[in-house]
Amino acid sequence: MAMTATAGHAHADPHHIGVVIEHPGPASKRIVTAYGFWVFLLSDIVMFSCFFAAYAVLSGQTAGGPRGSEIFEQRNVAIETVCLLLSSFTCGMASIAADVRNRFWFYLGMTVTCLLGVIFLVIEFREFADLVARGYGPSRSAFLTAFFSLVGCHGLHVSAGVLWLLTMMAQVFAKGFRADILRRMMCFALFWHALDIIWVAVFSVVYLLGSGA
Repeated sequence: MAMTATAGHAHADPHHIGVVIEHPGPASKRIVTAYGFWVFLLSDIVMFSCFFAAYAVLSGQTAGGPRGSEIFEQRNVAIETVCLLLSSFTCGMASIAADVRNRFWFYLGMTVTCLLGVIFLVIEFREFADLVARGYGPSRSAFLTAFFSLVGCHGLHVSAGVLWLLTMMAQVFAKGFRADILRRMMCFALFWHALDIIWVAVFSVVYLLGSGA
């Protein structure tokens, strides 16, 4: 018995230093999900970086058409920015409510986030429609092509986020705050906050700098 115990100890501690190394188990699903979604967000940021680079190169290529300072409506852009930044706050409140399993504040936060996102999309759609109606569509110049591509891509992401938000509300209503639903809510919050950060870059690079050009 003594020899067996000694052999077992030697197997666990081959260097005989009296320290037994314990290997942790696999990471939780929440950690794995968050890590995988961060990889997706980083790939999305790389894509937006390409759009920003293209816009920076083509922003002066107006081909005799209008410049940014001639077509941008700063009032509408300011409203869009306020709506999206406020929606980030309400999304954060909804995430906190989900963590503490409070349905009222969860639905309230998600509803306000959805309304602010829809207002943002309506203003952006009207801006695009007005530019096209004035003959300033994406085919008018390289500058407008880059503008519509960058801002439009962000708008598509916001649209997808609104649909995702509605899906999350329906899932909580039908199934409650299950562990898998909470993981999806965490991913949604990361996605929505990332869109806000990207919009701050769009607002600064496209609208602020473009208005001064």
